[in-house]
Amino acid sequence: MRIAVTGGSGKLGQSVVRRLRDEGNQVMNLDHSGARGPGFTRVDLTDYGQVVDAVMGINDRHDGFDAVVHLAAIPAPGMLSDVATFHNNMLTTFHVFQAARRAGIKRVVYASSETTLGLPFDIDPPYIPVDEEYPARPESTYSLVKHLEEQMAIQLTRWDPQLGITALRFSNVMNPEDYAEFPSFDADPMLRKWNLWGYIDGRDGAQAVSLALQRDSTGFDRFIIAAADTVMSRSSASLAADVYPGVEVTRQVGEHETLLSIDKARRVLGYEPDHSWRDHV
Repeated sequence: MRIAVTGGSGKLGQSVVRRLRDEGNQVMNLDHSGARGPGFTRVDLTDYGQVVDAVMGINDRHDGFDAVVHLAAIPAPGMLSDVATFHNNMLTTFHVFQAARRAGIKRVVYASSETTLGLPFDIDPPYIPVDEEYPARPESTYSLVKHLEEQMAIQLTRWDPQLGITALRFSNVMNPEDYAEFPSFDADPMLRKWNLWGYIDGRDGAQAVSLALQRDSTGFDRFIIAAADTVMSRSSASLAADVYPGVEVTRQVGEHETLLSIDKARRVLGYEPDHSWRDHV
């Protein structure tokens, strides 16, 4: 496919661009920063004119796309003011979705977030493992935008029954160089309780993007994308019992099994994480 990736210069974006190119796709990185070259075009995604122009075609680069992967965003709460975070992330996502629609692109995959599940879980989750079945619980402006983006996607796919938008609720993205810090988390389980001790290797995040692009579907759907295990050496069951004693554990969990359920992604997308921090430390 001919694929536009926004934010392809970011932490997850680099893994996504690399994987999609290795699979034989023609990939264009649309970002505000990054290495110059045939696969990169600098675009201010807060400017709709630039976005729609870049998606429709760029002289000597491309004449259109078959799919869009939207990863560009301020990537976490607190990096900028709440208003700046809302303005940037909400506006850029609308611009990308709208430009794709105007260009007749029917396949969009984008980065939603685990934060829609209720992170940082200062209020107990409704049950463990958490999944996609309960209503979103945004607890920050960043998370509120991710929730609103999902609601926007629901309505856009209602307007156009041939359009497919897939939201991937990525956990905390990590690369191999980050794993040396993981053993230190064992000293205090509260350090990583905020996302139920979850993470996602960037390479497995890229796998999920690839699988979502290959899926021939219309309408809107959302998937939690996390590693198969937690960041901890302790068992998942003991962590849940000690830190969230009043929360129901709805099924038996494996020794180090993620408490951010990836069952739906496995079942529907065929997603299966290949990487664990335990292989590097």
